[in-house]
Amino acid sequence: MDALKLISQSSMKTEIPEINIGDTVKVHVKIKEGDKSRIQIFEGTVIAKKHGGIHETFTVRRVAHGCGIERVFPVHSPVVEKVELVRAGRVRRAKLYYLRNRVGKAAKVKEAIR
Repeated sequence: MDALKLISQSSMKTEIPEINIGDTVKVHVKIKEGDKSRIQIFEGTVIAKKHGGIHETFTVRRVAHGCGIERVFPVHSPVVEKVELVRAGRVRRAKLYYLRNRVGKAAKVKEAIR
């Protein structure tokens, strides 16, 4: 069991982005197409954080062309290049799944003053 912990700690990223629920973030993702690779930016609101340690994930939601898109990103994945904080959100819930039923201005999150 100790060997598994050592392996998992060595593959963990050293600089974890400080993101919270309700924050608007830009996630830079490596996309591999054939033999080429490029960086794609996925911008949206963090609606959930799950698990912990090596298995930690966060869910980002955005609305594109009237259709809601959610992506789950592992924090320690090599596919995630970096995470930029666009604006900090102020919420009173651990999970923002209620935003799925909201449209337009009702789906906005208040900005936190930090």
